[in-house]
Amino acid sequence: MTHRLRDVVDVLESLYPPATAQSWDQVGLVTGDLEQPVERILLALDPTLEVIAEARAVGANLLVTHHPLLMRGVHSVATTTAKGASVTELVVGDIALYVAHTNADVAERGVNEALARAAGLIDVEALAIVEEQPLGRVGRLPSPMSLGAFAQGLYAALPQSAVGLRVAGPADAPVEKVAVLGGAGDDQFTAVRSSGADVYVTADLRHHPASEAREEARGGPPYLVDAGHWSSESVWLPDLRDALTDALRVEVDISTVRTDPWTFTVGADNLGGTP
Repeated sequence: MTHRLRDVVDVLESLYPPATAQSWDQVGLVTGDLEQPVERILLALDPTLEVIAEARAVGANLLVTHHPLLMRGVHSVATTTAKGASVTELVVGDIALYVAHTNADVAERGVNEALARAAGLIDVEALAIVEEQPLGRVGRLPSPMSLGAFAQGLYAALPQSAVGLRVAGPADAPVEKVAVLGGAGDDQFTAVRSSGADVYVTADLRHHPASEAREEARGGPPYLVDAGHWSSESVWLPDLRDALTDALRVEVDISTVRTDPWTFTVGADNLGGTP
C-alpha cells in the first residue's frame, strides 16, 4: 500500500516526538517531500553510502536512521554546493531521509527499552533524568547470576559484531541489578552508582573514565560491559519495524549492512573470563 511521506512522519513523531530530543541534537526529516509516495522503508543505524546503496537496491523510498548523516557539521539540507544542490541531496538522491536519534533513546518503544529487554531486565525504570527526559534504564534480572553468564547471554541477544563485548570485573562475580544506556555512556557513572547497579552496560567506554570508575569501585560493583555502539543501539531496529508495520501497511526492511566500523580483532586475551 502506498502512503505519503507525511503519513510515515506522523507515525514516527508520535512514537519519538522531536521535542524529547536533547537540546544539542538534530532530528526529524532531513530531506524529502512530505507529499511523495512511500511504499518501502529501510531502517538502519547509520546512513552510510553502503546503506544508501542498499536502500536503492531494495527499492526503498524512505531511509530511517538513528544517527544523522554527519554527526558533526551538516545535519540538514541547509548546506549547499556551488550548483545549488544540498550535500544531503547529492548523497541520498531521491530517497527521503528521516533521523530519530536521542528522541528514540528516551522513548517507551526506543533504544534503551530494547536494550533493557535484551539484557533480560524486569522492573525497569529510568537510569537518569536529563533535560526532563528518561536517559538509560535500570532494572533487575529475574534471579542473580554470574557476571560471565550475564555477559554471555547479552552477547547472544544483541546483533553480532566483530569485536564482541568488553567486560571489566571478575567473571564469577554475582550480579542482579543492571543499568543500561545504548551508545556512548561514560558520562553517566554517577547515575549508575546512585542506582546501586551491579553492572553497567553501555558503549564507547574510554580508558580514563572506565579506569577511574573501576578504581572508585575498589574492584567491586558496578562492573562494566562495553557492548559496542552499533550493537547496543541497532537492537532497537526490530522494534521500530514492528511499530511502523503496526501503524501502516507498508514494506519495512532492516538493513543487512553492519555499520560497526570494526571488522576484526587480533590477540584478544580473556584473562580468566569467558570466551
